[in-house]
Amino acid sequence: MTIDELSTDPHPLLARLRATEPVAWLPDLNGWLVTRHDLAMAVMRDPATFTVDDPRFSTGRVIGPSMLSLDGAEHARHRAPFVPPFRPAPVRDRYTPLVARLAGELVDGFPPGEVELRSAYAGPLAVAVVADALGLAGVDVPTVLSWYATFVESVSTVTAGGEPTPAGEEAYAALRKSVAGTLAAGDPRSVLVGSGLTEDEVVSNAAVLMFGGIDTTEGMITNLVRHLLLHGGTPDPDAVEESVRLEPAAAMVDRYATRDVTLAGARIRAGDLVSVSIAGANRDPAVFPDPDRFDPRRPNARQNLAFAQGPHFCIGARLARTEAELAARTLFDRLPGLRLASDDPPRGLVFRKPPALHVRWS
Repeated sequence: MTIDELSTDPHPLLARLRATEPVAWLPDLNGWLVTRHDLAMAVMRDPATFTVDDPRFSTGRVIGPSMLSLDGAEHARHRAPFVPPFRPAPVRDRYTPLVARLAGELVDGFPPGEVELRSAYAGPLAVAVVADALGLAGVDVPTVLSWYATFVESVSTVTAGGEPTPAGEEAYAALRKSVAGTLAAGDPRSVLVGSGLTEDEVVSNAAVLMFGGIDTTEGMITNLVRHLLLHGGTPDPDAVEESVRLEPAAAMVDRYATRDVTLAGARIRAGDLVSVSIAGANRDPAVFPDPDRFDPRRPNARQNLAFAQGPHFCIGARLARTEAELAARTLFDRLPGLRLASDDPPRGLVFRKPPALHVRWS
């Protein structure tokens, strides 16, 4: 199994591994791949044995220590200030009206009859919501997007064995300057204000919120609309859950073994990379019968692992679900006869989404 196979159409290969070798050593990953639902949960719920706190963790090398790259008490300290802004009441009262307004404005700006939804809709919506949450002083949405794209490129370079890019360092310095201004201004609408963390820690976690709120949400929206257009259904919470089960926007998460351990017969050594295939776990037939079928009325779709499990469960999961549902509903309500102009299936090793989603309407 190669990286290319895992990036294009991984599901038949993941099914074979899940059935015959659910914890498999993959030379191309230089690590283990976990594909079964129960084993994936076991790894993600055991940070003492399978940690993110490792110097090889590429995102940590680019943005520094954060809730994404720490475990234990330090992880809890970094994470705790950012949990309240994404609880049910704030999502309902602040973000739901914002997402509905932004989605409507984006649709109003479409050219007549046809558009590419990922770049003209899903991406701009995700970026605008993150920009509003961060409330960065003197920074517009295109700037946030440019910083984010630069961070992703730098992390990808590190993952491939290189060093953080100069452009990534420049973007991080610009983010730091903006965060300092935001903290000095004390805008209570910014989730960064009043955290009790140091300025360096706030900057690192601001970058994490960009990672979590942009790429994965863009993927969720794009995948959901594609699934509904291909297979039918209503843009509602059940369809959102089934869509992220069938094609999770974040398809893989990495951990590192802290000690020698045996998992499903695999003898994992301390220090080994252990990658959890969310995509594989989400199609485990032991949990989800007929797992390759999109069924928006699947009764247990919420058992999907698209938002991870354990201490690193996505703090923005509720907001991401809300964005995806409202984004899809706005499209179907406002664009009669919405249909695919062409289909470009999802791809990507870690972040899976269609490269483009061209649609037409009457």
